[in-house]
Amino acid sequence: MSAPAATAPTRPAPAGRARLSKGTRLGVAFVGIVALLSLVRILSGADDLTSVGAVAAALGLSVPIGMAALGGLWSERAGVVNIGLEGMMIMGTWCAGWAGYQWGPWAGLVAAIVGGAMFGLLHAVATVTFGVDQIISGVAINILGLGVTQYLSSIAFTGVQGGGPTQSPRVSPMPTVSLPLVKTVLEPVADSGVWLISDLANIAIGLTTNVSVITLLAVAAIVGTYYILWRTRFGLRLRSCGENPWAAESLGVRVMRYKYAAVVASGAFAGMGGAYLVIAYAQIYREGQTGGRGYIGLAAMIFGNWRPGGLAMGSGLFGYVDGLQLRQGGTTVHALLLLAAILLLAFAVWSAWRRKRFSAIAGAVSGSLVLAWYLSTSEVPGEVATIAPYVTTLLVLSLASQRLRMPAADGQVYRKGESH
Repeated sequence: MSAPAATAPTRPAPAGRARLSKGTRLGVAFVGIVALLSLVRILSGADDLTSVGAVAAALGLSVPIGMAALGGLWSERAGVVNIGLEGMMIMGTWCAGWAGYQWGPWAGLVAAIVGGAMFGLLHAVATVTFGVDQIISGVAINILGLGVTQYLSSIAFTGVQGGGPTQSPRVSPMPTVSLPLVKTVLEPVADSGVWLISDLANIAIGLTTNVSVITLLAVAAIVGTYYILWRTRFGLRLRSCGENPWAAESLGVRVMRYKYAAVVASGAFAGMGGAYLVIAYAQIYREGQTGGRGYIGLAAMIFGNWRPGGLAMGSGLFGYVDGLQLRQGGTTVHALLLLAAILLLAFAVWSAWRRKRFSAIAGAVSGSLVLAWYLSTSEVPGEVATIAPYVTTLLVLSLASQRLRMPAADGQVYRKGESH
């Protein structure tokens, strides 16, 4: 009889090195970001950086981006690349305008979800059944969405009072909800202008006042997605289709069905994001209304590392920058130059401490140039403010590229019965 194998004794981690929980780390990071924004607000005088209006605008504008990102998450977790989110969102905006002005906002929301799901089904037929290249199919969906809605608008809206070939009649807004006690209690604190404290009060008021019902549904969709995909048997099987569909098939998973379900759900979420732009944001459908938010949603999904919580943070970031450029344009975006300079210089110091000479030099030079730009100007040109959300998208993706892990079989063509 052999002697039992010796096991090394486990030593408890030193008390000083105990790791904080993920929720605690996120909370600390959030307070740190708000503290930095508050400092920039005081130094630059750009009070709109953390105002109630800016927070409310950021929350609203993050919803269509977040829904597009959620659609991309569902599709790509099942192994199907979906760059057709923009076209699906365009179809959602048109359906929301068409049904919304006739039968009300709830009908518009349902129609937008159905319209986006139909384009998702088209993408699924092309890629899952016929094996069409997923990038080509996505580009075709985007082109088709623009062309179909232009044609339908010329038929459905021309000659209708308030409508025309590029817009629908006005749509009744979706109901909003508020927590009045929050505003009553925190408004004096928010008006005080005290560093960090007033900013946190502004954020609390902005997140709880006049919030559209669609926003609440979007939050529920993100939370529900986490539960479904990471806490249920259905979600495990769907994610296995994006990691190794042939192994999933060998275990009895009907891969084609799960891919179809994921891509159709992807289109439905993108359509819901389009509905927000029409029903809750503008109360009218206009051609070109999405403004590339489907693509930004795809970037938010990648920034979030194909996880619901990460894409929510990415959508919030892009929505915040988008909201600032729409509210105050060049003045507030100019204050972001100071924020960027501080972050770049801090990165340079951190890189020098880690003995990363090239990164330290690059950060110091970039930070100095941005700081010089801020000090030598009083505002940025309107054109620069307009492209701020897209520049932010590129910068965030380039900085986050090192920690990303996409599903292993994402983009691969699956054919039943074949093994790789």
